[in-house]
Amino acid sequence: MSRINELKSEMIAWRHHIHAYPETAFEEKKTTEFIIEKLKSFGITELYTDFAPTGVVGIIKGKKEGRVIALRADIDALDIIEENKIDYCSTIPGKMHACGHDGHTATLLGVAKYLSEHRDFSGTVVVIFQPAEENEGGARVMVENGLFDRFPIEAVYGIHNQPNMKLNHFYINHGPMMASYDVFEIKVTGVGAHAAAPHLGKDTILTATQIVNSLQSIVSRNVDPISSLVVSVTQIHSGDTWNVLPQQAVIRGTVRAFSADVQDMAEQRIKQIATGIASTFEAKAEVDYQRRYPATINYAKQADIAIEAAKKVVGENGLIIDPLPSMGSEDFAFMLQKIPGVYVWLGAGKGANLHNPAYNFNDEVLTTGAQYFIEIVNQELGG
Repeated sequence: MSRINELKSEMIAWRHHIHAYPETAFEEKKTTEFIIEKLKSFGITELYTDFAPTGVVGIIKGKKEGRVIALRADIDALDIIEENKIDYCSTIPGKMHACGHDGHTATLLGVAKYLSEHRDFSGTVVVIFQPAEENEGGARVMVENGLFDRFPIEAVYGIHNQPNMKLNHFYINHGPMMASYDVFEIKVTGVGAHAAAPHLGKDTILTATQIVNSLQSIVSRNVDPISSLVVSVTQIHSGDTWNVLPQQAVIRGTVRAFSADVQDMAEQRIKQIATGIASTFEAKAEVDYQRRYPATINYAKQADIAIEAAKKVVGENGLIIDPLPSMGSEDFAFMLQKIPGVYVWLGAGKGANLHNPAYNFNDEVLTTGAQYFIEIVNQELGG
């Protein structure tokens, strides 16, 4: 893998460029142009941009015919004001690469360059530079637009850096890796009144607070303690002044789980609790429940392939097998619903956490991630 080490300085330069020009979901036009420019310079000319409004898919064929696998990197940034004092700091006000997708993109570009130079594998590698991982489900869009229908991809592999996990250690699960991501909004409507005459109204704030308290019973009393579930209220909006009981209150939040059955139960109970309590207080509750991302569930066979690939890169001592899964979520799950694959974490050492304005991707894991992807190709396509 000496060639990957030789590419390190280029990968760092690519990463810093992308970091300086962050773009959020489905707005990654310049990022996509940069990726296409680099891929073409590597001699990769079979490129597709029609699976999403932004993003690109590249085809790298080996010297012999064979199976088809895919490697995926996310490319989007976040709506966060960067606090880092670095010479490649975000130049776009209010946007920054606070999740390391700049590093993921640079990693896969390094892999693409290496594979374009070393085509001694049997089959085809599809490199997926996916937009809109944050909140907007870019993976779902690409799947719905036929990504896995057009190409006979047999397995897909993804990776994510994780600050405050052991540097250059791989964390690989044989099953659940990350939770589903659902959101809910409860609109409580009552009767507005003067705050000095509460008996003339139907108090939406009182109703809303009772709903919020009771939602916590779903985790404590409705789900099997062995199962995992998070129900978090993240917003309450109501009222404009001191002396008016508002006519409406809005409650918003998120639900995380690993099981579809648990999701079903949580959705049902949120609706029952909200409407039931509202009725008790002579108000009305309307519940909008949306299932954004499914749980990210690794396939055991591909997890074993990932473990063998990681061993080649970091050795047995650099592996954490079957760690506790995260209640965070990933739209890579949509790809895993369509075809087999595996999603792994790569420890990035100490630093600010993901989605923090002081976060910065650790360039020391660029070559580790690239070597891992190349070993995946070796394992799958007999390089």
